[in-house]
Amino acid sequence: MQNDLLTLRIDRREIQSSDIAVIDLVAVDGSELPPFEAGAHVDIHLGEGLIRQYSLSNHPSERHRYRLGVLLDPDSRGGSQAVHETLHEGVELKVSAPRNLFPLAASAHTLLAGGGIGVTPMIAMAYELQATGRSFELHYCARSRERAAFIDELQSAFGDAVVLHFDDGDARQRLNIDEVLAAQPSDTHLYVCGPTGFMNWVIEAAKQADWPNACVHSEFFTAEVDTTGGAFEVEAAASGVTVQVEEGMSIANALKAAGVKVNVSCEEGVCGTCICDVIEGTPDHRDQFLSDEEKEDNDQIAVCCSRAKSPRLVIDI
Repeated sequence: MQNDLLTLRIDRREIQSSDIAVIDLVAVDGSELPPFEAGAHVDIHLGEGLIRQYSLSNHPSERHRYRLGVLLDPDSRGGSQAVHETLHEGVELKVSAPRNLFPLAASAHTLLAGGGIGVTPMIAMAYELQATGRSFELHYCARSRERAAFIDELQSAFGDAVVLHFDDGDARQRLNIDEVLAAQPSDTHLYVCGPTGFMNWVIEAAKQADWPNACVHSEFFTAEVDTTGGAFEVEAAASGVTVQVEEGMSIANALKAAGVKVNVSCEEGVCGTCICDVIEGTPDHRDQFLSDEEKEDNDQIAVCCSRAKSPRLVIDI
């Protein structure tokens, strides 16, 4: 809600590796910011309904700033482009309080795998693990050293716990995910974030190595949205509105057109902002946010991207 938003100021902005903006956000009045845990993100309001989520990458004990790392995506739908073009030092903007959908679990050892800009939540995790004396290793994959950010900080802060892998480097230093997974002690928890292809590769490798689902944690930044499929009816029970959702249209947009207020953010099924309870009917889950177990329950749906297997859905909105 608008009243829950913080007004923050860009205190520092640095461009690393030509296309990554590292941005420090501080309170306009200099006060302490709400605390956050490793893995948390904030929603950045970029104007005209444009909201994007970015992970916090600084030490969770810090209360004076939130640090973001934002890649200028050539296929940007407006978010990263707006960050790079408009968020300069001194600019004020609305930001949500941190929320954590990617928390660290208690485990004997932690394996962190960050691909490209997906390393940002891993940095905060490494700081928290180090501060609490828990063992970990961080594998950071990037196209090249020149295209990577945070390298100096990672190596100086965490030393040998960080392993760098570059696509354009010697084949021997590239990530052999099967070997890395096989070398982990029992009860290791894996955390992975980065481009969808990278994440699917790591997650599938863990699955093939018989890692328990409960020990594999992921956070997707983007996902392809599939809106194919026949039309179906959706009743918004709390609003008293029924709409027809045509092929190529999302439930969220159909409801919005009928005047129903729907909270959406990523519009790709990765952030969970638009999750609604399902009262009746069977969802066709197409999101990356709900776990396999949650999808099997069929009592929730991401209305920005998912559809229906049944002719009719009744949802609590």
